[in-house]
Amino acid sequence: MKILITGSAGHLGEALVRTLQRQGHEVVGTDVLPSATTHRVGSITDRDHVRRCMQGVEAVVHTATLHKPHVATHSRQAFVDTNITGTLHLLEEAAEAKVRAFVFTSTTSVFGDAMAPNAEAPTPWITEEVVPIPKNIYGVTKVAAEDLCQLFHRNQHLPCLILRTSRFFAEEDDHRDLREAYADANIKTNEFLYRRVDLEDVVSAHLLAIEKVPALGFGRYIISATTPFTPDDLPALRTDAPTVVRRRVPAYEAVYARLGWRMFPHLDRVYVNTKARMELGWQPHHDFDTVLKRLENGQGPLSSLANQIGAKGYHSTKFSDGPYPVC
Repeated sequence: MKILITGSAGHLGEALVRTLQRQGHEVVGTDVLPSATTHRVGSITDRDHVRRCMQGVEAVVHTATLHKPHVATHSRQAFVDTNITGTLHLLEEAAEAKVRAFVFTSTTSVFGDAMAPNAEAPTPWITEEVVPIPKNIYGVTKVAAEDLCQLFHRNQHLPCLILRTSRFFAEEDDHRDLREAYADANIKTNEFLYRRVDLEDVVSAHLLAIEKVPALGFGRYIISATTPFTPDDLPALRTDAPTVVRRRVPAYEAVYARLGWRMFPHLDRVYVNTKARMELGWQPHHDFDTVLKRLENGQGPLSSLANQIGAKGYHSTKFSDGPYPVC
């Protein structure tokens, strides 16, 4: 199958290109940045470039985007141009080419303020039923791009699936206070309980989406590691997360004690991947328990693929707040 991957120089784009090529697919990777996995350098904001990339393509995986760390360095118009207009160009050309599959990489950041109830409320249980309330231009433009995908499925009958991925980057956290309070691997391991997914599992979800989209037609799915929690845990997760984790995953205490790590005192959301597992048949291999086993063997929290892709950074310059600009 000939597959177009946008954002081929990024974390997910590179991982997808490498994986699909190993499987014998003909892959066209496009990005504004040259890279070993980018075959055509250009912008999705350029309609002619998109049209050239789409020739002979049977499936599109659209990962290219401006990300949350770009909010402080790029204009709102730049977000609209890339995340909305660029997606529109791809959808129009994909519909014209009658591709059999369009997979859009969205983000759990679309939920925004839907994850911010009052301090006394239980920790939110985030499923696809939760209505997004974006809190920045990144979230706004990703929701708009999702709606464009739905429109093209409705009116042009384009098979399209949307994968709302939780964080999978290898870069350090974008909050200075958190970086200063916890080791980076400690942060990432904690996040596998409620808001992180391994890059290897993100890739497998996208491959399944390519396969399943002709039959499913349209859908939105949260792609996050399987949580050990249940809705009954939510009130206590708001006030005393370590006690809940101790009850659900007793082995964590000994591992953390050996490493000198700490659990976060409370968790502010739990992403739930049940729909993706049920409808896509997705079976993520990396969760808090498997990460603990890697740590016990002297390894880090991320898979070999995630480590191979590594940290790319979101900016070519350094800032007063280290790798991230101050918003």
